[in-house]
Amino acid sequence: MRIVRFQDASGAVFFGERVGDGTAKKIEGNIYDSYRVSEEPTKIAKLLAPIEPRTTFCIGLNYRAHAAESGKAVPELPVVFMKGANATQNPGDPIVIPAVEPDATDYECELAVVIGRAAKNVSEEDALLYVLGYTCANDVSGRTWQMEKGGGQWSRGKTFDTFCPLGPELVTPDEIADPNDLRISTVLNGEVMQDSSTKDMIFNIPALIHFLSLGTTLLPGTVILTGTPQGVGFARDPKRCLRAGDEVTVEIEKIGKLTNPVILES
Repeated sequence: MRIVRFQDASGAVFFGERVGDGTAKKIEGNIYDSYRVSEEPTKIAKLLAPIEPRTTFCIGLNYRAHAAESGKAVPELPVVFMKGANATQNPGDPIVIPAVEPDATDYECELAVVIGRAAKNVSEEDALLYVLGYTCANDVSGRTWQMEKGGGQWSRGKTFDTFCPLGPELVTPDEIADPNDLRISTVLNGEVMQDSSTKDMIFNIPALIHFLSLGTTLLPGTVILTGTPQGVGFARDPKRCLRAGDEVTVEIEKIGKLTNPVILES
């Protein structure tokens, strides 16, 4: 199933099963528990991020080629940071470059995993049983604040407003046999900047869910951003960071395309 969160013409917000012609069949009930899909399609007036995250865990340096381009050793354990709810952005809505980070805002295509039921101390073997679905994410990053002004932590530069676009759809696991065998890319103004496969992950999806759930309950609605491949703007020569007027698209095989324009904070 391909689940969307959307507004109808009245502004009311619903989950729905996307039909594919600009409409969705409303989902009645709790998507984390028991629900039914109505038969009558409703026109999508505005597409929203498919989930409002309870918590967003992010994994750094989780692609071998990206670790190499960053000049970092392959980590022995997952590198974890977090984003706030304020960072979540809808498909089609702008990434806003903050006034305090005007020249060092970067893109990062990522596969996002959404947890569907409470998960604590789960094994790698059982980990995928806790997944509600997968979507595209852009781990937008303020590099100055990530590297120089964050007190040694990455979260500050990663959680400015709008720095976590998600969408366009949440694709359920029955449509994705292996989340670690998907092509993933970033296209900036029509130019391919990142082009890789989730096969290059150092820690695969089951390993990440297992690791994050140790002693910690991953509540339904928890989002896990699983890392980015090589080709980020800050690793290029010359560097290519986001600028006002850009359009950036994250595309993941079997999931779709997440596109956002870029503007400056007013």
